[in-house]
Amino acid sequence: MINVTKTFLPPLEEYQKYLQQIWESNQIANGGKLWFELKEKLEKYLGSPNLILTANGTLPLQIALKVLAGNGEVITTPFSYVATTAAIVWENCTPVFVDIHPEFLTIDETKIEAAITEKTTAILATHVFGNPCNVEETDRIAKKHGLKVIYDAAHCFGVKYKDQSIFNYGDVSTCSFHATKIFHTGEGGAMFCKDPQLYEELFYRHNFGHKNATEFSGLGINAKMNELQAAMGLAVLPYVDSDITQRKVIYDFYKEAFIDTQLNMIKLRDGVKWNYSYFPVIFSHENELLKVQKALNKKEIFPRRYFYPSLNSLEYVQKKICLNSEDISSRILCLPLYGSLNIHQLEIITRSIEEILKQ
Repeated sequence: MINVTKTFLPPLEEYQKYLQQIWESNQIANGGKLWFELKEKLEKYLGSPNLILTANGTLPLQIALKVLAGNGEVITTPFSYVATTAAIVWENCTPVFVDIHPEFLTIDETKIEAAITEKTTAILATHVFGNPCNVEETDRIAKKHGLKVIYDAAHCFGVKYKDQSIFNYGDVSTCSFHATKIFHTGEGGAMFCKDPQLYEELFYRHNFGHKNATEFSGLGINAKMNELQAAMGLAVLPYVDSDITQRKVIYDFYKEAFIDTQLNMIKLRDGVKWNYSYFPVIFSHENELLKVQKALNKKEIFPRRYFYPSLNSLEYVQKKICLNSEDISSRILCLPLYGSLNIHQLEIITRSIEEILKQ
């Protein structure tokens, strides 16, 4: 079976070495030694200070919205994983959808200002498949109108834009460390914040509001990463660079295989050092996608329809027409991409797709 992704597991003995430290310390939660070690190593690796490790990748979105959005209208993209919109609604804010750029697949920054009202408090934009939004223009618009910017950077581990970490943009950036991601802690995530005062508030919020054992700094929630998760992250981190290198080889194989087809691929923004986290292809029409998906499934190959459906069609949001997002979400398919895929498997995938396209 070939799934759209496959969790990288480090050598068991390396994970066990970290588990041994947990057993010796008898501390599993509440900011143990491994939590601080992982935080320090990630900040150095990513070139992004002020990182807060969390139990998953959705909690950072919720905390950022709780702190910055104030139950207002939040301008966002309809082309993302459902967690982006769900977090907005969960935090009693109102998502206001802005359509996407048809090539970059990120929020169309030229349409943001038209969506701003007196109730708008924030912009929550997704760096889709690790491809950055137009951060300069988004931030300019936000400053002009006094809005906060949160970037859903779930797919962006290791991505750089103009020689600095993509996590350094916006008021808050968030990331997912789910098992399907390039870097993972089994389940986990992080939020990044440049402003020391805001960072301090976010930190309190992710730990019930605790300042210390008996004092609190406002309302908080339990979003803490535990030591078992941190141990996995420490065991995985040394292999990230080699995994990205292997992913690039697979990405290049796909790209070369489809160069003479009508398939469209994501356009990466200039100045991006990418992480090759996904390989999305856009078909001419949905029926063609469904034929390819069916043919691959028969061979126990399981690509995934990221992102489908367009989030402006969810039952718990106010409907708004977003033609590009609705169209592309019906025609886009992410092909299997992970470091251990071999040439034989890649040939089966690409040939199967080519056969359907020639029909």
